[in-house]
Amino acid sequence: QQNHTVLAHSRSNYNSIAQSLGVQFFSDPDDLCEEHPDVILLSTSIISAKEVLKSLPFCRLRRSTLFVDVLSVKEYPRNVFLQILPMEFDILCTYPMFGPESGRESWNGLSFMYEKVWVGNDKTRVKRVERLLNIFEREGRRMVEMSCSEHDKLAAKSQFVMHTVGRVLEKLRLKSTSIDTKGYQTLLGLVSTTAADSFDLYCGLFMCNKNAAEQIEMLELAFDSLRNELFGHFHGVLRQQLFEDNRVLPAPPYERNRD
Repeated sequence: QQNHTVLAHSRSNYNSIAQSLGVQFFSDPDDLCEEHPDVILLSTSIISAKEVLKSLPFCRLRRSTLFVDVLSVKEYPRNVFLQILPMEFDILCTYPMFGPESGRESWNGLSFMYEKVWVGNDKTRVKRVERLLNIFEREGRRMVEMSCSEHDKLAAKSQFVMHTVGRVLEKLRLKSTSIDTKGYQTLLGLVSTTAADSFDLYCGLFMCNKNAAEQIEMLELAFDSLRNELFGHFHGVLRQQLFEDNRVLPAPPYERNRD
């Protein structure tokens, strides 16, 4: 917590878990907002983010409240914040770019992407954003300031492709064997990693990133191209073996006897 007071709200009852972490839990969002937190950090599934945001009683918050998201896509929450939040609120879009597995032991060296979408000119509000970002920087994160649009372009070509390939391989029901290579073990690790994430997350990565559909098409084209190249090479070799063998064959025995 780094000496911060942390409050939490969820539709599910996480009171006992919150207490064990030194966090104050509120089952009612009105009660939480009446505490006037400096920062509201939205940590939801991608597809539920809009409804959760709309359910919050903004009128009970300070007009200078900072709203932050940690979703895996960025243009979507940015647009949702701008559409729904009162103009007085500050907006910071972030993506910690790690999960339960990759960040289990340490955050050191892991990337943290962010865009300061809207921050008031008041020095205290500017400083509040910097203090929030410093929380992660002090933990050794590699801080990357980037527009939400640029993030989604890059994420579609990396994160979404990874999830798609992992789920395709999962459909093959791949299993470990007694002769696994390191490369194959890496593939099994990819399948395990992507299968551990919910299908809702994968749907969100597709539905809420306008660049994702193009990557599906590119993957299909790449597979077709590889298959055509492979079969074309196979047919070429086979044809050469059957019809284009120019080696000089020995004369049949009856022809040799004539000589």
